[in-house]
Amino acid sequence: MTVTVEMAFANDDAEPDNPGPPVRLDPAAAERQALIERWAERHGVDAAQRLAEAEDLADAVAAEITPENTTDTYTKSWRVWIRFCAATELPELEATRGSLVAFVTWMLREGRQTGKGYAPSSASTHLAAAVVGLRQRGVTVSGDDQAAARTALEGLAVKLLQNGERRGRGQAVGADVDGLRAIARACPDTLTGDRDKALTLTGFHYASRSQDPAGLLGGDVTLHPRGLVIAVLTGKTKHSVRNAKIGYADDPEICPVRAWTAYRTRLAAEAEQRWSRPDAPAFVGIDRWGHITGGMGPDSVTRAIKRISDRARVPVLWTGHSLRIGLASVGRAKGKDAIAIADQGGWARHSRSMLIYWQRDDGWDDNASAGLT
Repeated sequence: MTVTVEMAFANDDAEPDNPGPPVRLDPAAAERQALIERWAERHGVDAAQRLAEAEDLADAVAAEITPENTTDTYTKSWRVWIRFCAATELPELEATRGSLVAFVTWMLREGRQTGKGYAPSSASTHLAAAVVGLRQRGVTVSGDDQAAARTALEGLAVKLLQNGERRGRGQAVGADVDGLRAIARACPDTLTGDRDKALTLTGFHYASRSQDPAGLLGGDVTLHPRGLVIAVLTGKTKHSVRNAKIGYADDPEICPVRAWTAYRTRLAAEAEQRWSRPDAPAFVGIDRWGHITGGMGPDSVTRAIKRISDRARVPVLWTGHSLRIGLASVGRAKGKDAIAIADQGGWARHSRSMLIYWQRDDGWDDNASAGLT
């Protein structure tokens, strides 16, 4: 017996004598329909409906736990895939070894809107996200075909280096103690200045990403006899969701605990009381006239860090990721244990990303061959 989806989920009010035009399903929906029909044949209509509802729940959970920036990346990368298919006249809903290799080649050669090629790291991100987009639309993408595209991408990236071509901005500069001191001294004696100082000094000590301080509420930062405890809830992994502990610094000028306390005290004195509530944003946006505009978002945090470092005249402007890199690199330079750095910054222990952040200043002092002979 073959049971169709229409039979399994018939509407009592439907008019079978006037079914209307057939509904065209996209590949993913068609695959789901075929799956439900197999379930109905094996287990009966009621069980098939319950299994279908479980699939809907799984989809909803996946959407709930996917970070917004990941979803944005999928959307942007799918647009890149569509532009590639339009440029090469290849079908959008087909992924073969040849088309995926052609995709990475096109991205490196001319894929950007300007007609220039992407950096290999960006091309790698777009490839991975485009594969996700294809699979979401019911397209089968084999592991071997994707691996062939990655092999081509890595080989072409080596060719670019051999030709002396380095693309992309490279890794952001890491924050350092001298820069923190310059920033603390350059912050004006205003609510904005106190916020900037607290944002930078606390962010450095828990290796913040831009979305971390943007996601903090006042109640997420609590005072402890030995310093601060910051509940970081915006992490993308089980390691990055954490309670980061920040102690008092020996130097009061760059002490994150004192900076936070000064900022919150001034906020309570100069702003409406609602901005000091536990459920209000921990870091507020402030316009040029000193008016609070709401909570800071990730982009405004990134812009603030750049502006703050520019005001302090640090040699190379910091980005939203500089504080995160800074904890890893400065912590290692001062002999901190790798596991302690990972736990504080929300990395998996022995994380490859954390190892990349262990920047070397010039390659001479921190050199594997130094002092061997």
